[in-house]
Amino acid sequence: WLGLKKIYSITKQGSYILRIELQDWRGNRRHIEYSFSLGGPSTNFTLQLSRMSGSIPNALPEQAELRFSTADRAGDTATDQSCPESHLGGWWHSECEETNLNGKYVVPRSRGRLDRGKGLYWKPKKGRYYLLKSTKIMIHPTDLKSFD
Repeated sequence: WLGLKKIYSITKQGSYILRIELQDWRGNRRHIEYSFSLGGPSTNFTLQLSRMSGSIPNALPEQAELRFSTADRAGDTATDQSCPESHLGGWWHSECEETNLNGKYVVPRSRGRLDRGKGLYWKPKKGRYYLLKSTKIMIHPTDLKSFD
């Protein structure tokens, strides 16, 4: 983990693309890319996203100010819950059910079941949970052609 302060110092130098790569327990790989802006420490590292492309449905709110929160430092959420405390990890939560890419690494029980909220997952508003084996979160300047 590079850290929010370092990521902020990089991204304030220009325009960047955020790419999230996900792998499920069956070996399927998907990704999503956003144009984004990241605020500094005074804004709790507020993240604003605009979806650009990808092979998985969006699960993060666009054009909303998402504040990074941890169990010991709550941010604002739509449901007024402590998402990091109940879902084991710091993240830009808007609601506790949409994603958890910084949670505890948990292997699914028999038949692929996972206690929701305990492991890594991606949950679009109108869609199924994608239970995840691995995640990558990367950034690159917009003047690069692609990650590939």
